[in-house]
Amino acid sequence: MSIDVSCTVPVAPAEAWRYLAAPGALRRLSPPFMSLRPVHEAGSLRDGEAVLEPRTALPGPLAARFGPRWVARHDPQGFVDGERFVDRCVSEPYATATGWVHVHTVTAGPTGTAMLGDRVEARVPEPMLTRVFAYRYRQMAADLETIAQFGSAAAPATKLLTVAVTGASGLIGTAMTALLGVAGHRVIRLTRPGSGLNAGRDGTGRDGAGNHDDNAVDPARAHRSERVWDPAAPAPDLLDGVDVLVHLAGASIAGRFTGSHLRKVRDSRIDPTRRLAELVAARDGATAMVCASAVGFYGADRGGEPLSESAANGTGPLAGIVADWERACEPARRAGARVVNVRTGLVLSAAGGMLPPLAAITRTGLGGRLGSGRQWMSWISLDDLTDVYLRAIVDPALAGVVNGTAPEPVTNEDFTRELGAVLHRPTVVPVPGWAPGLLLGSRGADELALADQRVLPHTLTELDHHFRYPRLREALEHELGAESLPTAL
Repeated sequence: MSIDVSCTVPVAPAEAWRYLAAPGALRRLSPPFMSLRPVHEAGSLRDGEAVLEPRTALPGPLAARFGPRWVARHDPQGFVDGERFVDRCVSEPYATATGWVHVHTVTAGPTGTAMLGDRVEARVPEPMLTRVFAYRYRQMAADLETIAQFGSAAAPATKLLTVAVTGASGLIGTAMTALLGVAGHRVIRLTRPGSGLNAGRDGTGRDGAGNHDDNAVDPARAHRSERVWDPAAPAPDLLDGVDVLVHLAGASIAGRFTGSHLRKVRDSRIDPTRRLAELVAARDGATAMVCASAVGFYGADRGGEPLSESAANGTGPLAGIVADWERACEPARRAGARVVNVRTGLVLSAAGGMLPPLAAITRTGLGGRLGSGRQWMSWISLDDLTDVYLRAIVDPALAGVVNGTAPEPVTNEDFTRELGAVLHRPTVVPVPGWAPGLLLGSRGADELALADQRVLPHTLTELDHHFRYPRLREALEHELGAESLPTAL
């Protein structure tokens, strides 16, 4: 069985080839709806070797690896620099079962744009491959558009930055560092003492409990560097040579809102952020700081009130923690450093977070609105969030608080209906409002599952920021592999 497909993308062939050869390309082009996750990226398209492993995207212990690794080896006999490379599966049982051979080509189209070609010889169902390439072509074209807007290694006038990142192996950090890699910027992973490349992690960005962790091995680690970061006492020279610090690390907010859980969430954010801000302050403007935040700042029950960045701080335990988290950046601000706080909404990715369990329930036909369904959900696709972070990193005009949400929030009822439509499943069975409390406790359910927040990205809208997926249906189709195969983009 074979598939032979192609798609024209609006960039020069040399730029398309540079993207494919850059660190981070495998991560950027690996569909999140497939179970194989990259754990090692080839250092060369000529004769490198990439490693992927089967893993669920569900939370907790359900996220465990469930099979042998897939090893794809590049064939030097099929390599033509700038035009063609070939990978073959060489690991069992996949090599015998599939006979996988994948020929990638980049040629000039009729107008000088790049034509991407993919021919796969394998015993794999064609519809599965069609979904994969529909995702890959759109992902690559959108990435190249973002890179063209914000500059890359292909634009000599653009300054390539050195970016230090905490939480680099979490869901957001993995996607963001991969985008930085294909754009040509240098990434330095800040890892905690005793972690690093041989810390016994499994390379997926999760710890033994299935949680994303900033200490895990990064998929493109061979192309990046690391520095040890002690959150309690960071070294004075930790940020030497760093243009931008991106701070993503922190304990997961999800969980029962007990006193011990809230202390863990607070302690993992406030003091470590303040110490990093003090290091940024000592850099006398040489380093900018981009720090994660959350729409929990606005409180859990704001109803239909449109919430821009100027909206008041809400009430509740999470609103207080987020407000203190943002205030912890003050040492850097007072010193005149550029500081950006990205208040993130519900991040949609089939690779992790809330979408995989919701999709799994919906596929059973038991999905339905939560409670009344009238509560507002302020969402953003993972790719749009990585674009927001990239802009915060490279755009000197962006400073202060930025709402990291899509421009069209939806109610829970509308979200549920769209998810069911994409998955072709009914969503008529409502979930009682008390049900989330069984897992999260009453306070956790109110603050997370039942939160009612209509958050709007006013700052980004004023800057005419381009969103890849401003509407929910398009975001879900991309993440869940429901797109059609394009021939030109």
